[in-house]
Amino acid sequence: MVRVYNWLFPHPLLTLILAVVWVLLQNDVTAGMVVFGIILGIIIPRITAVWWPDRPKSFRMGKMFTYSLMVLWDIVVSNIHVAWIVITVPNAKLRPAWIVIPLDVKHPEAITVLAGTITLTPGTVSADLSSQGNSLLVHVLHTDDPDAVRDDIKNRYERRLLEIFS
Repeated sequence: MVRVYNWLFPHPLLTLILAVVWVLLQNDVTAGMVVFGIILGIIIPRITAVWWPDRPKSFRMGKMFTYSLMVLWDIVVSNIHVAWIVITVPNAKLRPAWIVIPLDVKHPEAITVLAGTITLTPGTVSADLSSQGNSLLVHVLHTDDPDAVRDDIKNRYERRLLEIFS
């Protein structure tokens, strides 16, 4: 059963994204367009699967859904926090920091999701990935404790991505 699922859906997230994008590009939500989007979402990843040899062997869609909700919440909260910093903290008192995040995740997809999450969250930007892929350089707008930011990123985001992509 799992073999058939992995053969039919070699990259389930891509399948979902392709189907949704197809429907959005049509600018008309009809049953036919949804079905055709799903067909494209199945066929395109299946045809291109040979060029994805290192794709994760498993992917937990349910955990990714809850991760996405958590990230959306963090984006809203961070927007408020950054707005407060901009309004109340003078430029001379800002404490920006460059933080190196050692990575436990190894899948390129998981590293990409982590870097994107950090960049989407206001006040932080993923700036560079080490050439070995074992650390991520992050810029923080304002922090009193860079180690706490590093630990927060590892515990809040990376730990969940390890579960999703394991």
